[in-house]
Amino acid sequence: MDYLHIVQYYETDKMGITHHSNYIRWMEEARVDFLSQIGWEFAKLEAMGIVSPVLTVSCDYKLPTRFSDKVHIKVTVKEYKGVKLFLNYEMKNEEGKIVCTGTTSHAFLNTEGKPIRMKQEFPELFDTLCSLVDEA
Repeated sequence: MDYLHIVQYYETDKMGITHHSNYIRWMEEARVDFLSQIGWEFAKLEAMGIVSPVLTVSCDYKLPTRFSDKVHIKVTVKEYKGVKLFLNYEMKNEEGKIVCTGTTSHAFLNTEGKPIRMKQEFPELFDTLCSLVDEA
């Protein structure tokens, strides 16, 4: 699934390039969009009593981006077995060059902060995420 982010002026620093912290924000934007694209909007999850916090995040910066650059973010499911969801992100500029890669992991918790048994409690979401695991 792809997400498009256009670099905003406020995301740059005095060196004229995007500040590194923004790439992590973009991954979160892309994750929320990814869930919408697969039919599991965040609002829908929250209405079902599901929260999905970030557990880990990592970024590998390859090339800088600048104000008004278009960054295409591809999101893939790296691993999912029901407890933790691992996502990969590949960010490319308009020339198709990789500017950043990253990974995040997430849990699925109820509103009391307890882990959800996804396969038993939400089998449709469980099956959807399992079907999207990138076998590459």
